[in-house]
Amino acid sequence: MDPTLHQTLTTWRRHLHANPGLTLHEGATAAFVAEKLHEMGVQVATGVGGHGVVGTITRGGNRSVGLRGDMDALPIQELNELLPHRSRVPGVMHACGHDGHTTALLGAAKLLLDDPSWSGTVQLVFQPAEEGGGGARAMIADGLFSRFPMERIFGWHNWPGLEAGKVALHDRAVMAAGARFGITFEGHAGHAALPHLTRDPMLGAGHCIVALQSLVARNVDPMQAAVVSITIAEAGEAQNQVAARAVLKGTARWMQDETGAEIEAGMRRIARGVADTFGLQAEVEFRQGVGVTANSAAERDLAAEAAKAVGPYQLHTTPAMTGEDFSWFLKEVPGAFAWIGNGPGEGGCELHNPRYDFNDAVLPAASGWLAEVAKRALRG
Repeated sequence: MDPTLHQTLTTWRRHLHANPGLTLHEGATAAFVAEKLHEMGVQVATGVGGHGVVGTITRGGNRSVGLRGDMDALPIQELNELLPHRSRVPGVMHACGHDGHTTALLGAAKLLLDDPSWSGTVQLVFQPAEEGGGGARAMIADGLFSRFPMERIFGWHNWPGLEAGKVALHDRAVMAAGARFGITFEGHAGHAALPHLTRDPMLGAGHCIVALQSLVARNVDPMQAAVVSITIAEAGEAQNQVAARAVLKGTARWMQDETGAEIEAGMRRIARGVADTFGLQAEVEFRQGVGVTANSAAERDLAAEAAKAVGPYQLHTTPAMTGEDFSWFLKEVPGAFAWIGNGPGEGGCELHNPRYDFNDAVLPAASGWLAEVAKRALRG
């Protein structure tokens, strides 16, 4: 990449880091993206599935490909006090590197525009609301694939702990499917000194916490990865009262679709059984946020060849139990999702850490890989 372009992209990335848009509130980021695309001469559509932006580059041919970058930030207070481009928005920061993903896709657009060697159509998909906001499904519902046809789609995520700029690809599964759940136990409130006159939902919630551990330990095939974590327990208003309600909340993750179905069915069975045991009423909310992010074989191989062309790469990486909204795009068209190393993860540079910052040195590799995979997809 030309050093001047790299410097421009670095400036853009740091601007986005300093001015983050929280999930479902990415209007300023979307406007910035649209402005830069317009300046390049790219055809732009805004408001796709919320704050989504799609840039279209067409140069003859009848083949098409999509490239995706996510735009939203997280509800985290940044602790990089000495960083000149630290977040200016209280309680909001780019702690996952979506500022880098967005900028790298803008860089790929520039590289493609300056390269006369390819023909076809490239759809540049700037997705909002990746962090649990349903942005991918919203764009799909708004006609993403009918309005902006693409035969396949590619995306990536920066990965702390992986050598900076190295492209890593998985055979199939990249990231897990995930759901957020809530279990509400309704009892009968009363004086804590007269428990026989109450129906204690906290007792039910406590037994449920223990029983839920059996979902993975005794219901899921040990050869299939899964996680069930209860992360929030809410109950009670006074120390001398048995509460009327207790609520458990948490997250579940899995690598096979059938495993997710087993976890949900088991969770409902356990909640119902505990409620019956203690004379309570139970309600379970199980909301799947992302599917399994899984590469298709042909697109994985194509992405690997593109990686070889631009720099260091590795194959057969172990998948992670984190989730990715890109999974919904892969249910519509074939594609592949890569990790690109962000460098060492120590010192707070882990994803979702309040001291995280995207590594700008990675931008040439990320933009280069995106542009290269698009050209190969249009040829292949």
